[in-house]
Amino acid sequence: MCKLLFTFTVVTWFALSASMMSIVSVQAGEPEFKLMNGKVDTGTFNGWRRFHSTCHVCHGPDALGSSFGPNLIDSLKTMDYQTFIETVANGRQTTRVSGEVSVMPAFGKDPNVAKHLDDIYRFLTARAKGGLAPGRPKK
Repeated sequence: MCKLLFTFTVVTWFALSASMMSIVSVQAGEPEFKLMNGKVDTGTFNGWRRFHSTCHVCHGPDALGSSFGPNLIDSLKTMDYQTFIETVANGRQTTRVSGEVSVMPAFGKDPNVAKHLDDIYRFLTARAKGGLAPGRPKK
Protein backbone atom coordinates (compact mmCIF):
# COMPACT_ATOMS: atom_id res chain seq x y z
CA MET A 1 0.00 0.00 0.00
CA CYS A 2 2.77 2.39 0.96
CA LYS A 3 4.68 1.58 -2.26
CA LEU A 4 1.54 2.20 -4.32
CA LEU A 5 0.96 5.58 -2.64
CA PHE A 6 4.61 6.54 -3.22
CA THR A 7 4.37 5.57 -6.91
CA PHE A 8 1.13 7.55 -7.32
CA THR A 9 2.72 10.59 -5.65
CA VAL A 10 5.82 10.44 -7.86
CA VAL A 11 3.80 10.02 -11.06
CA THR A 12 1.47 12.88 -10.08
CA TRP A 13 4.44 15.12 -9.27
CA PHE A 14 6.05 14.44 -12.67
CA ALA A 15 2.77 15.06 -14.48
CA LEU A 16 2.25 18.36 -12.68
CA SER A 17 5.87 19.37 -13.23
CA ALA A 18 5.58 18.67 -16.95
CA SER A 19 2.39 20.72 -17.22
CA MET A 20 3.99 23.61 -15.32
CA MET A 21 7.03 23.52 -17.62
CA SER A 22 4.77 23.87 -20.64
CA ILE A 23 3.07 26.87 -19.05
CA VAL A 24 6.44 28.50 -18.38
CA SER A 25 7.72 27.76 -21.88
CA VAL A 26 4.80 29.68 -23.41
CA GLN A 27 6.16 32.81 -21.72
CA ALA A 28 9.82 31.98 -22.25
CA GLY A 29 11.96 34.94 -23.19
CA GLU A 30 9.70 37.54 -21.62
CA PRO A 31 11.45 39.31 -18.74
CA GLU A 32 9.59 38.97 -15.46
CA PHE A 33 9.49 41.38 -12.55
CA LYS A 34 9.48 40.44 -8.90
CA LEU A 35 7.42 42.45 -6.45
CA MET A 36 7.35 41.37 -2.82
CA ASN A 37 6.15 43.38 0.17
CA GLY A 38 6.35 46.60 -1.87
CA LYS A 39 9.95 45.94 -2.93
CA VAL A 40 11.19 45.16 -6.45
CA ASP A 41 14.06 43.10 -7.78
CA THR A 42 17.25 44.73 -9.09
CA GLY A 43 16.21 44.48 -12.77
CA THR A 44 12.86 46.17 -12.16
CA PHE A 45 14.53 48.92 -10.13
CA ASN A 46 17.08 49.43 -12.92
CA GLY A 47 14.17 49.63 -15.37
CA TRP A 48 12.66 52.43 -13.28
CA ARG A 49 16.00 54.26 -13.37
CA ARG A 50 16.41 53.81 -17.13
CA PHE A 51 12.81 54.78 -17.84
CA HIS A 52 13.30 57.99 -15.86
CA SER A 53 16.54 58.83 -17.63
CA THR A 54 14.95 58.91 -21.11
CA CYS A 55 11.34 57.76 -21.49
CA HIS A 56 9.61 59.87 -18.84
CA VAL A 57 10.19 63.03 -20.90
CA CYS A 58 7.37 61.97 -23.23
CA HIS A 59 5.51 59.30 -21.27
CA GLY A 60 5.34 61.08 -17.91
CA PRO A 61 7.16 60.42 -14.64
CA ASP A 62 5.07 57.36 -13.74
CA ALA A 63 4.45 56.17 -17.33
CA LEU A 64 0.94 57.60 -17.14
CA GLY A 65 1.30 59.54 -20.39
CA SER A 66 1.44 63.20 -21.34
CA SER A 67 0.53 65.40 -24.28
CA PHE A 68 3.59 63.95 -26.09
CA GLY A 69 3.34 60.22 -25.40
CA PRO A 70 0.64 57.72 -24.47
CA ASN A 71 -0.02 56.13 -21.11
CA LEU A 72 2.27 53.08 -21.08
CA ILE A 73 0.50 51.53 -18.12
CA ASP A 74 -2.57 51.06 -20.32
CA SER A 75 -0.48 50.03 -23.34
CA LEU A 76 1.49 47.35 -21.48
CA LYS A 77 -1.70 45.69 -20.23
CA THR A 78 -2.23 44.36 -23.76
CA MET A 79 1.10 44.82 -25.57
CA ASP A 80 3.31 41.75 -25.75
CA TYR A 81 7.06 41.77 -25.21
CA GLN A 82 7.97 41.43 -28.89
CA THR A 83 5.79 44.40 -29.88
CA PHE A 84 7.32 46.46 -27.07
CA ILE A 85 10.86 45.68 -28.26
CA GLU A 86 10.02 46.43 -31.90
CA THR A 87 8.30 49.71 -31.03
CA VAL A 88 11.11 51.01 -28.83
CA ALA A 89 13.89 49.84 -31.15
CA ASN A 90 12.34 50.93 -34.47
CA GLY A 91 9.97 53.70 -33.44
CA ARG A 92 6.44 54.11 -34.69
CA GLN A 93 4.22 56.72 -36.28
CA THR A 94 0.45 56.78 -35.80
CA THR A 95 -2.37 59.16 -36.58
CA ARG A 96 -4.72 59.89 -33.71
CA VAL A 97 -8.48 60.21 -34.10
CA SER A 98 -8.05 64.00 -34.07
CA GLY A 99 -5.83 63.73 -37.15
CA GLU A 100 -2.72 64.63 -35.16
CA VAL A 101 0.37 62.59 -36.05
CA SER A 102 2.15 60.95 -33.12
CA VAL A 103 5.77 59.84 -33.53
CA MET A 104 7.70 57.48 -31.27
CA PRO A 105 11.39 57.90 -32.12
CA ALA A 106 13.59 54.84 -32.57
CA PHE A 107 15.87 54.04 -29.62
CA GLY A 108 17.46 50.87 -31.03
CA LYS A 109 20.87 52.52 -31.34
CA ASP A 110 20.73 54.46 -28.08
CA PRO A 111 22.88 52.47 -25.62
CA ASN A 112 21.15 54.11 -22.65
CA VAL A 113 17.90 52.48 -23.76
CA ALA A 114 18.72 49.53 -26.04
CA LYS A 115 20.94 47.73 -23.52
CA HIS A 116 18.25 48.00 -20.84
CA LEU A 117 15.05 47.12 -22.70
CA ASP A 118 14.41 44.03 -20.57
CA ASP A 119 14.64 46.03 -17.36
CA ILE A 120 12.47 48.85 -18.72
CA TYR A 121 9.90 46.23 -19.74
CA ARG A 122 10.07 44.72 -16.23
CA PHE A 123 9.37 48.11 -14.66
CA LEU A 124 6.48 48.92 -17.01
CA THR A 125 4.82 45.52 -16.63
CA ALA A 126 5.22 45.77 -12.84
CA ARG A 127 3.28 49.04 -13.05
CA ALA A 128 0.74 47.73 -15.58
CA LYS A 129 0.12 44.20 -14.33
CA GLY A 130 1.72 43.90 -10.93
CA GLY A 131 0.28 46.82 -9.07
CA LEU A 132 3.58 48.67 -8.54
CA ALA A 133 2.65 52.07 -7.14
CA PRO A 134 3.79 55.35 -8.72
CA GLY A 135 7.03 56.88 -7.51
CA ARG A 136 10.46 55.46 -6.74
CA PRO A 137 10.17 51.75 -6.00
CA LYS A 138 11.87 50.20 -2.98
CA LYS A 139 14.52 47.61 -3.78
